[in-house]
Amino acid sequence: MADFLLEIGTEEIPDWMIDGALSDLHDKFQNAFGAFGGNALRMQASPRRLVLLAEALSERAPDTQTVVQGPYLSAGPKAAEGFARKNNTTVEQLGTLPDGKGERYVFHQLVKGRTVADTLRDKLPEIVANIHFPKGMYWTGKGGVRFIRPLRWIVATLNDHVIDFEVAGVRSGNATRGHRILGSKEPIPVTVATYEQKLRDNYVLVNPAERKARIEAGYVPGTETDYTLMRTLVYLTEFPSVIHGSFDPSYLQLPREILSTVMRHHQRYFSVLKPDGSLAPEFVAVTNTDGDPDGLIRKGNERVLRARFNDARFFWEVDQRKKLSARVPDLAKITFQAKLGSYRDKTERVVRLAAEVAAIVDADVNTVSLAALLCKCDLTTDMVKEFTELQGIVGGLYAKAQDEGEAVATAIYDHYKPVSMEDSIPRTLEGQVLSIADKLDTLRECFKIGLIPTGSKDPFALRRAAQGIVKILFEARLPLPLMESVVDVPALVPFLKERIEFYLRDVLGFAYDEVNAVMAVPIGSFPDLADRAEAIHYIRPTEDFEPVAASFKRIKNILKQAGITFADQPNPELLADGPEKDLHDAFNRVRSQIEARSSYREKLAAIASLRPQVDLFFDKILVNDPDPAIRQNRLALLHSLLTEFSSIADFSEIVTEGGSGI
Repeated sequence: MADFLLEIGTEEIPDWMIDGALSDLHDKFQNAFGAFGGNALRMQASPRRLVLLAEALSERAPDTQTVVQGPYLSAGPKAAEGFARKNNTTVEQLGTLPDGKGERYVFHQLVKGRTVADTLRDKLPEIVANIHFPKGMYWTGKGGVRFIRPLRWIVATLNDHVIDFEVAGVRSGNATRGHRILGSKEPIPVTVATYEQKLRDNYVLVNPAERKARIEAGYVPGTETDYTLMRTLVYLTEFPSVIHGSFDPSYLQLPREILSTVMRHHQRYFSVLKPDGSLAPEFVAVTNTDGDPDGLIRKGNERVLRARFNDARFFWEVDQRKKLSARVPDLAKITFQAKLGSYRDKTERVVRLAAEVAAIVDADVNTVSLAALLCKCDLTTDMVKEFTELQGIVGGLYAKAQDEGEAVATAIYDHYKPVSMEDSIPRTLEGQVLSIADKLDTLRECFKIGLIPTGSKDPFALRRAAQGIVKILFEARLPLPLMESVVDVPALVPFLKERIEFYLRDVLGFAYDEVNAVMAVPIGSFPDLADRAEAIHYIRPTEDFEPVAASFKRIKNILKQAGITFADQPNPELLADGPEKDLHDAFNRVRSQIEARSSYREKLAAIASLRPQVDLFFDKILVNDPDPAIRQNRLALLHSLLTEFSSIADFSEIVTEGGSGI
């Protein structure tokens, strides 16, 4: 058994690209060297290195036997002799194997497994050169290797032996590099066993978990947890040290959101909270050095933060001189999209759409209309021009400061939410309506001019907008018939349906065929859609439901083969006594029960109760009766069954244990 170490040394890699690169390197290595087994692959990284550690690899891959196909026996002995010579064997050593055309010669060839060292030497150059990054550059001239940053060194050792290869002019060896400032200036020889300790001695904690623990150990009481910022800092440092700083409490007069954004997004500091949860005039910074004994780094960070807070206070004071309502005309100067006009044009559309949605879901139309009119006005403020990630939030803060009303301010504040599937939806009904109207307008107008997402290209974040609408409608249970709002934009219908199906499957956890069943009938409102899917999921395990679903599939196929798309109600006088009349009577009884019951669970349970009559009908009754009138009447009965109950779901979409159910 052998242990293998691969370290790819580079200039600093952008922190947000490291996880993806490690995942790709892991998959490529596993695909290429899976035959050698091994107990584990450990992936580690710092800004200047990607590291793979493979433990307990087999010294040699297992031998394999391949079957080489030769000529047919009918080709004669000369063909057999030629095939044998080509494979360095004799005709006597050949086997035979029949196929559809006859019997042919075959040679069972034993392929000896290659050593792990030889295989590593051959395959690693291609693996390293093809690690995927969102962006890459040529560093050795056009046509050479594309990599995110220049390669500086490569460590590749199998136990204590170097695996020799070259990528982009850099030859592998056993020498790594320490911390750029604190570590040795000379290359550091390592083995698999000594690698991590040698780097630690040179101020590099190669394990991200160790760097994270070092940062957390430096927290002060009240440090606000921020997992995204933590991950960023872990991949920006190799030997992190924590610094505790402070700022003038007078800055706390600014809204917390602005101060936190300056600290987090612009300075990469952790905020510190008081015991009551309010912001304290302190911060926690992380530096890639071994401490700050003289306090110089702390003072520098405090000075920079003070300048940023002064800017924010200046922007706040200047922006307040002009109310949001006075900024509406200024939106005409900001382009939304070249073919779709300005943000003033978009605002006018959103105001109309938001009022329509508000009326449907019983939200306050006046609040929604005012919020829609003002929601984009913060794009004209100096604060948002400087801190673009605060758009929407600044609008809500300014609306509150300018006495536009709490409901209007909250709706504006939340109207970009949710920005991801993990994010929360707007807190108020009016905020939910405004968010839907804003996103729906973007979707409708972009699709109308052909700006439809393709592959990874989605410059207007239309996928996120669609998923946001779907998430709001499901979570808030708003009775908005969304699909009716997009019938005039045909390309948008399947786009939205994909997001609805995803939410039902991956978020709410319904099976794919349950989702297909409820999506096969008119969608209506999303709460109704979710309730129908939940009812199917609940009733499905009962003994009668799946057999009835299989029968519905059979009914659908019978009607399709007969070409029946519409039929009058069956004539009771043409119904035969026994199973046929029993099914008709049971159908009428169940239909009455469904009309009287409110929950879909009860309705589906009633439908499932038809199983005995349906089973007996198909067992005893010939649908294709020789008498045309009777045949049409029986088809009409089946059509009535199918259409009456298919308003809940298309039960033929349910996959049953019996297969197709035909």
